[in-house]
Formats: sequence, C-alpha cells, structure tokens
Amino acid sequence: MVYLHGLFLVAYVAVIITMMVTVLMDHRQPSKTMAWLLVLAFLPLVGIVLYIFFGQNVRRERYVSKRSLDQLSKRQTWVYAEQKNFKIREEHRDLIHLFYNQNGALPFKDNEVEIYTDGYAFFGSLLQQIGKAQQSIHIESYIFADDELGSLVADTLIDKARQGVEVRIIYDDVGCWNVHNSFYERMRGEGIDIHAFFPVKFPAFTSKMNYRDHRKLIVIDGEVAFIGGMNIATRYVKGNAQGPWRDTHLMIRGGGVYGVQHAFLVDWYFVDRTLISDRVYYPPIPKDVRVDPDQPVLAQVVTSSPITPWPDIEQGYVRILLQAKKYVYLESPYFIPSEPVLFALRVAALAGVGVRLMIPYHTDSKLVGWASRSFVYETLEAGVKVELYTKGFNHTKLLVCDDSISTCGSTNLDLRSFENNFESNVFFYGESMARRLKKVFLADERYCIHLEDAYEVENQPFLLRLWESVIRLLSPLL
Repeated sequence: MVYLHGLFLVAYVAVIITMMVTVLMDHRQPSKTMAWLLVLAFLPLVGIVLYIFFGQNVRRERYVSKRSLDQLSKRQTWVYAEQKNFKIREEHRDLIHLFYNQNGALPFKDNEVEIYTDGYAFFGSLLQQIGKAQQSIHIESYIFADDELGSLVADTLIDKARQGVEVRIIYDDVGCWNVHNSFYERMRGEGIDIHAFFPVKFPAFTSKMNYRDHRKLIVIDGEVAFIGGMNIATRYVKGNAQGPWRDTHLMIRGGGVYGVQHAFLVDWYFVDRTLISDRVYYPPIPKDVRVDPDQPVLAQVVTSSPITPWPDIEQGYVRILLQAKKYVYLESPYFIPSEPVLFALRVAALAGVGVRLMIPYHTDSKLVGWASRSFVYETLEAGVKVELYTKGFNHTKLLVCDDSISTCGSTNLDLRSFENNFESNVFFYGESMARRLKKVFLADERYCIHLEDAYEVENQPFLLRLWESVIRLLSPLL
C-alpha cells in the first residue's frame, strides 16, 4: 500500500511539472501563466482537471487552415469593393491602417445605419428584412435559442427556404448547449444549411470552451447587414432574472455590408469547408441607400480571433484611448480588462481625458462581478468615472471617442473577448455616427448611479476586499 501511494505521488508530481512546463512554453500573458501555475500548484487534482478542460492552448494548430482561407478570401473580396472618390481624414488614418495591416479589414464609404436599443425594434426589423429576402440569408449567432422568439425566427426562415431562398446558419455549440438538436434538425429538414461552430461532446467541461464564436452577424441578399450585441433569444424582449435586457444592435446598408458578408463567409468555410465568393453575394450598393455627403459614414468591420498573431480589436481600443483628446465613453456588460486596456484607461484618465465606464449594477455572474470590482476600483483611482446601470441588465458593447470615432459589436471589455473568442465590431469614422452612439450612451446614463454612491469604496469590509483580490487572480481564466 505504501509502495502504491509513493508511486501515485511520483506520477502526480510528474504530471504537474509537465503541465507547468507546457504552460510556461506557451508564452501566454505573464498574468495568465502565473494564474495557471498557481492553480496547478495549490489545487491538488482539481488543478489538473481544470487545466485539461480549460487550459490547453490548442487554438493555433486547429485554425491554421482557417487563417489561410481568411487571407485568400480577403483578396477575392477586394475585387468587388470598387469605391470612387474615397477619402480618409488624417486623424483617422492611423487607426484605419492598423486594422487594415493586421486584420485585412477594408474601410467602406456610403453607409446608412439604423440603431436599435431594444429587442422589439431589432427583431421587428429583422423579421421584416427576412420577409423581403430574395436570394440569400446568412445568420451567425452565439445563441439561437429554442424559445418563443427563436421559434418565430426559425419559422420565418423555413418559409423563405421553401420559397427557394438560400439560408445558412452558424450557431455556437457551447452558447446553445441547452438547445435540443431537434430544434435545428427541423430547420435542416426544410432545406436550411445549418452548422454548429466548433462542436464539442461535453460543452460544460472542455478546453474547447475557451474558443467560442461570440459574433452576431446577419446578412440578407448581400444588401442589408445586422451587427451588434443581440443574440436570437426571448430575453432581449421579455428580460430574465436580472430584469429587462438592454442591448444595442445596428442595421447597415451600403459598403459596410461587404465587410459583414466577408466575415460570415470566412466562418462558413470553417464550418462547412465551402468557399463562397461569387459576385452575387457582393452585389452593387443599392441606389436607394441614404447618404449624407456633408457627413459621410465610413465603416470598417473588424474581426478578432485566437488564430491571429495580435488581438486586433483590443489593439484598436488601446490606440483610441491613447489618442483621445476630450472624452471616451465605454459600455460593457463585463469588465475584466487586459493589462494593455487597463493601462490605456488609466493613462487617458490621468492625462485629463473624460473617461466614463458604464457597467451593469446587477450582473448575470457573481464570480465575474467579484473579479471585476478590483479592476473597477483601480480605474476609479486614476480618475475614470464609473457608472452602474440600474434598469435591468445592460449587455451593450460600445465605445465613443471625441465625436469622431465610435464602435459597436460583440466585444466585451474582458480577457475572453480580447483573446479567446471570435468577435466582430464595426468601427465608424466621422461625427455623424459618433454623435448618434453618444446619444445612446447619454440616454443609458439617465438610469445609472455613480459607483461611489452604490458602494463605500474606501470602507469595504476587509474580508470582501480579500475575496475580490483572490478572485482577481483567477480573472485570466474566467
């Protein structure tokens, strides 16, 4: 018995050391490396289980073919992107070039944008546009729920498929882990081409959970695109345990649709291994697109994923924060920032830029709430104005800077969005969209309270502060 116990101990130590060496050789961010080393060292057996399910860095090998296809299809897309009299303002040139050089994202002019700040408006418009579809409907959503709203959308898509419209759907296998497969099989049976992104056998316990498709993209006939933070689920209309769900979504008509279409078709190749790049999916910009020549809307659709050498959207956020002159307003449902973003927030605030951060008062994850609080206090010390949204759960992800640059999409201000998830944002350049999204932020601000009014920041109980600090150590893993 003593012999077996000793043998087990030697094997256990060998496994732990092997895993630690593997973590060190992965060259992750030092904070994430240290977090995993602490987990493996101080959580016997549990640490091994957590690492096997959540810690293995398998992303590079799995996505090499997807990355190559990404570059190929970008070159093919450029053939269709004919833009005459295209001009970029000097103050936007560096950011546009950053996204182009590292992401291949093209900026597109002549865009008409509709902003939706509630589920009723968004889904009403979506169903209307689906009803108008003549050729193709492309949907990519982290969640496509089997509820009242999801069933209504599914029925509408089935009706269009029966009319001969091509319908393609990508849903995330982990995001929809509680949706029975019969919901999707019903659509497949009606001729809808539907795939799960990166399917897994045990969605609640798998390392593949780290790399999820968090994008929310819809393109109809190559002429109308939707992008933002809303999934296809009833919670955006009826709310849930956190109260009403507040979110922001956009409808784009014009050149920006090319960028959304391209993002979808690259992901479609990944799930279906079919390269779709025909001109029919990139039609000429409709002549009825309303464009204001005095305030043009320049749009650049930027994607980020774990396969790219750099965190594309994160670097864009850092660039915006460090170049800001007057103000930066940010909304995010979660706040566990990376070191570069946290640094840029502090620098901007200390430099006198009016930085406002809006996060929910009621979070949908207590663990994330505890982890984020220490980061929030740190930004507060630097002069960031932190506001808590009280009218339900605010799931909006947007940024507005200096009445000049703005963005909205699926990217949260957390490590998972910046490093692990497949995300998509549209960046706008010019006063028109910046001021419109600024109005969205200011409207939400009416339902906010200042962090200092909600909590006694200086007099937090010691045990609570200690607990938050401990959870912060795990933030790279959340």
